Amino acid sequence: MLKHTRVTDPEVYELAVEELHRQEHNIEMIASESTAPLEIMELSGSIFTNKTLEGYPGKRFQAGSGVADKLEKLAVERAKALYGAEHVNIQVYSGSTANYSVYATILEPGDRVLSMRLDQGGHLTHGSAANWLSKVYHYEFYGVDPETGGIDYEALDKKAKEFQPRLIIAGASSYPRLIDYEKIAETAKAVGAYFMVDMAHVAGLVAAGAIPSPIPHADFVTSSTTKTFCGARSGMIFCKEEHAKKLDKGVFPGCIGSMHLTTMAAKCWSFRYAQSEEFKAIMKQVLVNAKLLAEELKKRGFDLVGGTTENHLMVVDLRSKNITGKLFQNALDTVGITVNKQQIPDDPASPLVTSGVRIGVTSITQRGLGGAEIARIAEIMDRVAAAPEDETNLAACRADAEALISAFPLYPAGSFDD
Repeated sequence: MLKHTRVTDPEVYELAVEELHRQEHNIEMIASESTAPLEIMELSGSIFTNKTLEGYPGKRFQAGSGVADKLEKLAVERAKALYGAEHVNIQVYSGSTANYSVYATILEPGDRVLSMRLDQGGHLTHGSAANWLSKVYHYEFYGVDPETGGIDYEALDKKAKEFQPRLIIAGASSYPRLIDYEKIAETAKAVGAYFMVDMAHVAGLVAAGAIPSPIPHADFVTSSTTKTFCGARSGMIFCKEEHAKKLDKGVFPGCIGSMHLTTMAAKCWSFRYAQSEEFKAIMKQVLVNAKLLAEELKKRGFDLVGGTTENHLMVVDLRSKNITGKLFQNALDTVGITVNKQQIPDDPASPLVTSGVRIGVTSITQRGLGGAEIARIAEIMDRVAAAPEDETNLAACRADAEALISAFPLYPAGSFDD
């Protein structure tokens, strides 16, 4: 692994080795993480990194772009076929950059945007006061029904008619339910708004046909290409053909400069892989594992926001366990299970402490864990929650977690041999 870096910069090399060891011996359950196939790492560090590129195929601002043109065209065609989309732009660097690009395409400063509130499941780039966009556009928010934990579509519709936004955003970073895209699209149409879906968290599930797709219903669909898509750290945007030229201009030069050709190559590979039976089987098992974990946690007295999950993640309300999200996250990290602290709807605790955690199952599903292992993880979590500051308890849990994950290699043996 990193045979040249090992010689030229041993200090950085040792950090890479340390991180590989951490991942190999860790039960990864952060909902926004997945394990990239070896091909993604190869292409992300490939010869394509030497090429600077601006513009679109056939209309580049730099010479020597013929191979890059072939690559981008191939990636676009694969992405359109995978998702059944009319148009796709794959030049954006991330899910956040994808969102910014859509705003650059259709919004003017001061325009009104209706989106999901951050503590209800939304994302920072959907108008949170902590994000710079809150100073550019006028945001109002919708949320979930406190009884069901699902989006209150009636309240959303009412607010949209009162607020008259130019854009309505659906999609979330900590929402464990399916979203009725068709219903929100009807609301957007009724008030003359554009409809954008941020499917970053569920893009892999959508690609595999495991859950419904937003693409038939939305004007724009944005996404990162990590999370359930299990690919490179990058992004993509889908849109209706009528918006294609405007979107491309919004991406470049509206939002970004030169593209990252290395991650474009990696995405091109992913668009093919996501059509494979192997990938589809993993995504279907993600849904099974998430449901299993939800039930196992509930058996042990954990409360789930909304009471269940319909995708790859769940938000656990820890108040019944009398611990904070921060304490539980840190205690689990000590035993080799990573989750992240998470605000619950109308959380009484601060964002730096929180009353909950967010848990995902994509990475462990990729490694082959199933029902028996899911039950063991829930049992370890319960033991940690019962005594999160007891070093003897944490040490025992650490040994159990290590024994569990050691039977499921992160990558095949010999993957990083020179």
